[in-house]
Amino acid sequence: MTIIMVGLPPVESREQILRTLLAKEKVEDLDFKELANMTEGYSGSDLKNLCITAAYRPVRELIQQERQKDMKQKTEEGQSSEDASDRKEGREERAIILRPLNMEDMRQAKNQVAASFAAEGSVMSELKQWNDLYGEGGSRKKQQLTYFL
Repeated sequence: MTIIMVGLPPVESREQILRTLLAKEKVEDLDFKELANMTEGYSGSDLKNLCITAAYRPVRELIQQERQKDMKQKTEEGQSSEDASDRKEGREERAIILRPLNMEDMRQAKNQVAASFAAEGSVMSELKQWNDLYGEGGSRKKQQLTYFL
């Protein structure tokens, strides 16, 4: 059995991961280099969670706007059954237009999605130590190779 330690992605890789994750999203003025720098210590999975959280912000705003419109209509028109059916038909005709993701969405998402664990924390140093001793290419394997030579 081979065990290989895969470390956290460096800044260049984080930038590419973010570009890939957001490739199909409508974005506006995203600075991928800045995003990569502000996500130090994030794994690929953490970056995915960050992008998902950011993508929900425009959706939540749209839902809130629609609720406010509905509440406003209810207060202006009253509660007759004919008005209710007219509102239902009008809602079906509305086009759903989400605004593009922007840097503020990503910053707010970063406040909600933290790195899984600190890159310089005790867990990471324990993993690195274990990898040096037992992982593929670690010191234990190197000692075995010199013994057979």
